[in-house]
Amino acid sequence: MAQAISDPDWTFEQLQNEAESIRTRLHHFRNSLGRFFVEKQEIIDLMVIAAVAQEPLLLVGPPGTAKSDLVLKFKDAMNLPGEDYFEYMLTRFSEPSEIVGPIDINQLREGKYIRREQGKLPTARVAFLDEIFKSNSAILNILLTIINERKFYQDGVPQPVRLQVLFAATNEIPEHGELSALKDRFVLKVESQSVQKNHFEALIDSGLQAEVHRVLQQKPWMEDHANLTDFVKAHRYLTFLFGRQENTTQEETFNDRQIFFPTEIFQEFQRLVSTLVQEEKIAISDRKLVKLYKLLRTRAWLFAGGTVSRDDLRLLTYLGETHEEMAILREKVPLYLGLA
Repeated sequence: MAQAISDPDWTFEQLQNEAESIRTRLHHFRNSLGRFFVEKQEIIDLMVIAAVAQEPLLLVGPPGTAKSDLVLKFKDAMNLPGEDYFEYMLTRFSEPSEIVGPIDINQLREGKYIRREQGKLPTARVAFLDEIFKSNSAILNILLTIINERKFYQDGVPQPVRLQVLFAATNEIPEHGELSALKDRFVLKVESQSVQKNHFEALIDSGLQAEVHRVLQQKPWMEDHANLTDFVKAHRYLTFLFGRQENTTQEETFNDRQIFFPTEIFQEFQRLVSTLVQEEKIAISDRKLVKLYKLLRTRAWLFAGGTVSRDDLRLLTYLGETHEEMAILREKVPLYLGLA
């Protein structure tokens, strides 16, 4: 059965000593990968942030805008073993066995409802689910549990999964109410748009080179800058920070927010969230708000070493759950922050 991936017993002190070198490797990773795409650095940066935070990221866009290619090259660049990766394109006819494994007939004869999950989503550390909103209700329930609780059920008993990084893609974001819970699990959603209008020549040149790499089976983006262990170590290090309490000589205790989120920036964050909810009617659940804090801190650490700045609040641009909301946030968030 799938076992939860247990990080080695890295101590805070060990990770603290490595933190800057890990951060440097992750910077090289994201910048290097960006060279193989046209105008996709924004998305790659979000993928790195989401992977470090171990929060799912949804890529939205029409066919042919590099959504799958981004994930595949990202996976390759991590030098991930095949058994640690799972990808699948969902349709409304997809069955749970395609995602979490077929029923073990021998176990079924003994009255046990056990799935053979090897090579499926429960045993993967990194996963890509294409056209995720085409999943039917049976798969939907399984995905909600795996994404939110990192577990799935074997014969009625919850089993841990190994999943640490999840990317998903969709051509369209459906309006169906039954999918609202799944949409809410993706705090960040980013559009992958066509670039041919403004980058025609670069697109032709880059696309032709990509075709050469495909035919000749070359993968020059595998430059060994960072691997999954670096992402996991970064996540564990930040988790330690989130839980630390620091004492001062005045016997005051400061938590992560008080140390890494300056008061004026936190007030700006609170004001912006309130404005988006009340004036722009953007739905931000309590769960999403807490996860957003974690993502903001992750971005701040990755780009600047820790303290949240006004620029980090740009992440609120990616909270939209419809194309209309995405367009509104893309325009309004920089304006509200004075960063336009």
